[in-house]
Amino acid sequence: MAHEKLSAGCCIVGGGPAGMMLGFLLARAGVDVLVLEKHADFLRDFRGDTIHPSTMEYFYELGMLDCFLAQPHQEVSRLGASIGGELYYVADFSHLPVHSQFVAFMPQWHFLNFLAAEAKRYPNFRLMMETQATDILWDGHRIAGIKARRGEDKLDIRADLVVGADGRHSVVRKAAGFQVDDIGAPMDVLWMRLPKKPGEAQESLGVIGAGTFFVMIDRGDYWQCGYVIPKGGYDALHAKGIAALRESIVALKPDLADRVNVLASWDDVSLLTVKVDRLQRWFRPGLLCIGDAAHAMSPIGGVGINLAVQDAVATANILAEPLRSGPVATRLLEKLQQRREVPAKRTQKLQVLIQNKVITPLLERKTAPKAPFALKLLQWVPPLQRIPARIIGLGFRPEHIRTREALPIKQNGGKVA
Repeated sequence: MAHEKLSAGCCIVGGGPAGMMLGFLLARAGVDVLVLEKHADFLRDFRGDTIHPSTMEYFYELGMLDCFLAQPHQEVSRLGASIGGELYYVADFSHLPVHSQFVAFMPQWHFLNFLAAEAKRYPNFRLMMETQATDILWDGHRIAGIKARRGEDKLDIRADLVVGADGRHSVVRKAAGFQVDDIGAPMDVLWMRLPKKPGEAQESLGVIGAGTFFVMIDRGDYWQCGYVIPKGGYDALHAKGIAALRESIVALKPDLADRVNVLASWDDVSLLTVKVDRLQRWFRPGLLCIGDAAHAMSPIGGVGINLAVQDAVATANILAEPLRSGPVATRLLEKLQQRREVPAKRTQKLQVLIQNKVITPLLERKTAPKAPFALKLLQWVPPLQRIPARIIGLGFRPEHIRTREALPIKQNGGKVA
């Protein structure tokens, strides 16, 4: 067992959307960056995969949009829901003031591999896979790095700044003793794959029924489906057997009757336990949390990646230049929280409102629902669909790329450590 000592200007824990975007932007700006990712690769199913117009606008500002859109994805310019067999549109992205007026559904591994490939072109970027953060290193009252494990080897990584981007079960925020406000959510989600027939409509939508809500996301050659259940209701549903789940899906969407048998057992279903929470304080001297580690979002609107990437862009804008010179002042970390906490709070407030006024009554309903007046109004006056599109697609505080490329790139790319 080896005990290795490393150093970096910025050590980012977590190779998800927030961590990889921040790692790329900081490396591009000339900061010595080390990203730690606990898994061997990015290939995991049923992770956040909704790429919003604001995220794609960053790639436009970076001159990378065409390369990004060359990755496998599906484009949706309107989001809708089916109630009683009738389709109602909720959000129309085609009028947003951006270059990509649609939502892109892209498997997260393609998104992360794209960012990793771009980041590895810079000689000051390192990505260590299969490396699990275990604790933080202290230097008096300041956090000075990360303790980690890679296989049987132990690592001590000294850094001018540690960024916790390791998600809603963050090791970093727990080790730092941060206080978490648990906001709560009334539902969990079962994720699964169902085959898609050639020529089937290429339109992602939600299907609302009595006490149930079913989401279908177009994946090209299959449907990624989400079945919403009451919080903590998995055990009761599991006890009824997988056949009961298949029957419930068919009752909602009869045209899936000839393919739900691919759900042969509960091994074909993945449970997402929904959490909505937020740190009271995102930083300590030498440490900052962003993305889900700072504010876990509800899946409503699919805005988690959007906010995580916005956090990363804002962090790079504020901290890249001072990080090139060494440790950053704690007041800059506070400035970052002040900037990004506002949109996180507003988004969560809106999600909680939808949870309380829409999701909870829906899950408690015993009869088939009818379209509410607000949904009908969106159909009668289609321009109103631009309002939810702007909130979902751009967010309450869109960011812009302010950092500049500071280093030459590697001609043949870098290597994953």
